[in-house]
Amino acid sequence: MNTLDEIERAVKDTAHYVSGNLANYANRSAGENPSGEQQVGGDVWADDLFFDALAYIDGIGAYASEERSDVVDCGEGYSIAIDPLDGSSNLASNNSVGTIIGVYDAELPAAGRDMVASLMVLYGPYTTLTIARSDREVVQEHLLRDGHSERWGQFELPPEATVVGLAGKTGERSDAFNDIAQSFERDLKLRYGGATVADLAQVLEYGGLFGYPATTGYPDGKLRVHFESAPLAYLVEAAGGASSDGSQSLLDVEPDGIHDRTPTFLGNTELVDELETALSEA
Repeated sequence: MNTLDEIERAVKDTAHYVSGNLANYANRSAGENPSGEQQVGGDVWADDLFFDALAYIDGIGAYASEERSDVVDCGEGYSIAIDPLDGSSNLASNNSVGTIIGVYDAELPAAGRDMVASLMVLYGPYTTLTIARSDREVVQEHLLRDGHSERWGQFELPPEATVVGLAGKTGERSDAFNDIAQSFERDLKLRYGGATVADLAQVLEYGGLFGYPATTGYPDGKLRVHFESAPLAYLVEAAGGASSDGSQSLLDVEPDGIHDRTPTFLGNTELVDELETALSEA
């Protein structure tokens, strides 16, 4: 078993436990994370669980989390970047949340091109793990239940776009973005719930586009390169889709800091291309 195998197994085991105990943390508040966002108790709890599961694996050199200010030195090997409980504010309303993990073969900060694996867990009516690895030719999806992992098979983005989920208030987005967003929303079904993993799962299942643009409140975008944007871009591109910050693949974004943000768009290639063209002509 190599290091990526051990990471995958640890994530599956931890995700089983997280899935079964989320209700205990639905209404607990905590402090603020390093990005200045309000934490719930589940954020800190999940981060501690994944740290204990991953940081001590032989071959892990660093652990960085959305919930921690600095990178934790773990020795020599891969760098882990994790959003341990994506969409945690959805817990109070009993909606879906997730976990996002990027595995980098480089010291952080690093570009997405340095990744060797990406893992996405969705805690919904049932729990799934979607994983892309550099040593595999396909994206695999697993059903996690009753302490076991059942492989559902190969995952590939559908060729026909059906849904769209675009974040941000209209009055806080650029006119150019609102114009192209209106065009997409006329032709596609709206799917946006406020948890990145859950919203992207709609796109992966039905085809379409997910996006969080630059806004007046978040001029650099809201999603973080290491913890959300690049790992999800790695997964989507491996599944036959595309990613963009508005002008280039998210895998080419080179962050200066661990908590840097970027506009984020993920989905079918033709929609991402159409978006980039519209923004470039503004």
